[in-house]
Amino acid sequence: MSKKKKGETLETLNKGFKVPDTYVIIFFVVCFAALLTYLIPQGMYETQEVSYMIDGAESTRTVIKDNSFQYVLDANGEPLKKGVGLFEAGGGVGLLNYLFEGMVSGDKWGSAIGVIAIILVCGGAFGIIMRTGAVEAGIMGMIRKGNGKEKFLLPVLFIFFSLGGAIWGMGEESIPFAMLLVPMVIAMGYDAVTGVLITYVATQIGFGTSWMNPFSVAIAQGVAGVPVLSGATFRVVLWIIFTGTGMAMMLFHANKVKKNPLSSISYVSDAYFRNDLETNTPIDKTEKFKTGHTLVLLTMAAGIIWVIWGVLKEGYYIPEISTQFFIMGLVSGIIGVIFKLNGMKLNDIASSFKQGAADLVGAALIVGMAQGIMLVLGGSDPAAPTVLNTILHGISEAFVGVSGTFAAVLMYLFQAVFNFFVVSGSGQAAITMPIMAPLADLLDVTRQTAVLGFQLGDGLTNIIVPTSGCLMGALAVARIDWSQWIKFMWKYLGVLVIMSIATMIIASVIGF
Repeated sequence: MSKKKKGETLETLNKGFKVPDTYVIIFFVVCFAALLTYLIPQGMYETQEVSYMIDGAESTRTVIKDNSFQYVLDANGEPLKKGVGLFEAGGGVGLLNYLFEGMVSGDKWGSAIGVIAIILVCGGAFGIIMRTGAVEAGIMGMIRKGNGKEKFLLPVLFIFFSLGGAIWGMGEESIPFAMLLVPMVIAMGYDAVTGVLITYVATQIGFGTSWMNPFSVAIAQGVAGVPVLSGATFRVVLWIIFTGTGMAMMLFHANKVKKNPLSSISYVSDAYFRNDLETNTPIDKTEKFKTGHTLVLLTMAAGIIWVIWGVLKEGYYIPEISTQFFIMGLVSGIIGVIFKLNGMKLNDIASSFKQGAADLVGAALIVGMAQGIMLVLGGSDPAAPTVLNTILHGISEAFVGVSGTFAAVLMYLFQAVFNFFVVSGSGQAAITMPIMAPLADLLDVTRQTAVLGFQLGDGLTNIIVPTSGCLMGALAVARIDWSQWIKFMWKYLGVLVIMSIATMIIASVIGF
């Protein structure tokens, strides 16, 4: 695709080569996964329960038993290759029912059902909020009074979301915030990419360099037999460096887009938000806030504080957060009707909720598709016969005999690649750490460094892997195709990968 120039229009940008739609890309990935089931035999592990302490409380986790891998054998005693069919009746997973099975997999606590539900519920809630016009009026007022100072909001938000990823493993929770902040940063003259960077990407940088995340670091250390939450000083320094670097790259991109909007890979798709702002923003853009606008914005602020409190103090997750945002939208709608914001009537609450949810049906479908890839490979259960278990075993066997520092780098790269298949931090820790921990002992790598390799590999590649329901959900609400995202993100991720490799070398050398 030719480089965008300032003289180009929206129409000329739509001409020329078209990159495949995200749906098309995921379908081909599913086809590749199905092909692997014909080429690679199934394998499985034995599992066991391990216990470890977190803040004085005992936790348990089901993990792989060391040296327990075995192939599933056919009637002739040969490793079994059981390719998936085109269609499986009775609830089985085949190539052509990956979408349905992916969408109904899991439960309300995670992908896919939980993530799909939070996308639709929050989409409806924000449909109501946007219908009041309060967000647009607030943005215009901030831009008028900011005199360019609103740009300082970007690094503050980036740090906030990175802390969210580091402290409580924020991921899915960033999706509703992206719904709010993407239109805001576009109105400020940036793009949807900037909105995803300051929300979802920031959380994953924090997640990957966390010193206290109970869903990744604590579990990985507990499984590996390392004192839980140890090595915090090294990781805090790591978080500062990686967050600072990520923030600098975000600001570089944001300033570039501010100077030349056509340089953005999402310029065309951002037209949806630009048009929406023009439609919903009051005609008189010099008009001061009405009382109703102020009340809606205060409702949103109170709702966000409520969400943060709930996550930190009460352990709220997808079900509770969905309800919190629903209440936020409902209260905003009632205020809009009472104060007749944008001429709102009672039925407009229902119609705007339906429209907001309808706008994100595509996002919900993508989450189901991404989960379907894993199901075609057999799922991530180490005790079940799957192709994925065989891949895991083969890669771990290839590590034997390499030097300690090189092994540390390979551990990181392995975790980064394996994250394509198992994007759950706790799930990946339970599957890989029982293999990586004893392997580290053999390769003269400390177990703490092995945990660090898991951390960096698991967290940072979450910003590109199409099997991540959170990433695909965040991109979908921002209306960015995954293929377009990769065009921008490979350089960003490349810097983080180089930094991660350097970190693993340093950790190995100092015996971290």
